[in-house]
Amino acid sequence: MESFDEINLTKHLRIGIDELGFERPTPIQEQAFPIIMSGKNVVGIAQTGTGKTLAYLMPILQNWKFAKQLNPTVLVLVPTRELVLQVVEQTQLYAQYMSVRVVGVYGGTNINTQAATLADGVDILVATPGRLYDLAVARAANLKAVKKLVIDEVDVMLDLGFRFQLSNIFELLPEKRQNIMFSATMTEEVSELIDENFITPERISVAVSGTPLENIAQSAYAVPNFYTKVNLLAHLLRDKKEFEKVLVFVPSKKAADRLFDALEETHGREMGVVHSNKSQNYRIRSLEQFNGGRHRVLIATDVMARGLDLPLVSHVINFDVPTFPENYMHRIGRTGRAEQEGRSILFFTEAELEAKEAIERLMDMEIDLFDFPDEVAVSEQLTPDERTKPKYAKNQNRNSKNKLEGGGAFHEKKDKNKKVNKGGSYREAVKQKYKKPRTRGSKSVNNRKKK
Repeated sequence: MESFDEINLTKHLRIGIDELGFERPTPIQEQAFPIIMSGKNVVGIAQTGTGKTLAYLMPILQNWKFAKQLNPTVLVLVPTRELVLQVVEQTQLYAQYMSVRVVGVYGGTNINTQAATLADGVDILVATPGRLYDLAVARAANLKAVKKLVIDEVDVMLDLGFRFQLSNIFELLPEKRQNIMFSATMTEEVSELIDENFITPERISVAVSGTPLENIAQSAYAVPNFYTKVNLLAHLLRDKKEFEKVLVFVPSKKAADRLFDALEETHGREMGVVHSNKSQNYRIRSLEQFNGGRHRVLIATDVMARGLDLPLVSHVINFDVPTFPENYMHRIGRTGRAEQEGRSILFFTEAELEAKEAIERLMDMEIDLFDFPDEVAVSEQLTPDERTKPKYAKNQNRNSKNKLEGGGAFHEKKDKNKKVNKGGSYREAVKQKYKKPRTRGSKSVNNRKKK
């Protein structure tokens, strides 16, 4: 489609979309719109940055009819608190000229405050599965009026262990509802969830997993260890004109803190970090400063950055090679959004070479390998995980066939400890003192017979 004119949106929805500067629908929006409008169950597979949020919100808002009910008719489930805030904000922007009550609930905040907000009435409820289930158990969230269920980033939800909460939430929902699910990858667990809970869904696939986005230039550096990666990253970040907005992916919360500490002296004022151990206010502030341009660099784990709208990212730095090749596709999809050019750089060690090759097999292409800069120092400092653990000799006195005969002691045993166990010394002494009588009767009678 050349523009939104071909969709024939309602006047109020069209004005809201136009004011956000959107000119024409993306492929996933174009394909999803008629199917969701028809009321069928939908499963959409699309990479990050392809406009999945508007793909399901646009037909929902197009069909919207004002009602005075207190309970939600649309439920949107997302994996993280940050994504709840983002979807709520985007929904309010799209529907700013419509009478729609949008509420977001998530963990880490006062559940009683959220329960009171729901009691005032809500039309579209955006929630993380854990907090929604807690509110439902407390009877603060009534889901019996839900007509449309949207599950966004379902593969991340399952990775985070929300399968139990999702199953329980399904039981609280009306059987007659429209199910809309979006994911960046189609894993076995996602497929199993669909088969168990969705009835003959229509499948939409845009930019199949493993297909690199054409407007993203990919390159890689072979680097020996963590702290040499730190030196290389610091070297690249010196070019502020080229690296104007950089998202750095790390494998874990510990690695995020370690990298932030290593770069704090040189880049601390222009750098933020987000992961699940940080407070909610800290994470929100870090994202706002990154999106607002105050911070040029944001260090993030995969879960925290998944699905977030981080516009105009010039570079994605993969500080490590993700274990699952699909996660690499999610990462690089953070740059090159809205048909803009983007760049992705991968740092890999010898231990990560196999994972890098798995990514290249998935994409059916080789990532350009750049020469390591001569001016970057190679560090000999190693992280605890990189240090070679000493191999201790096996204890020959434990679980071994080479044990010494008899297991010799370190000193001569005392006489009392040399006695041999005869099965009860007390019984042996009694037997000698009181001999067994030859016939039945008293011992005194038998003793006289002996004489």
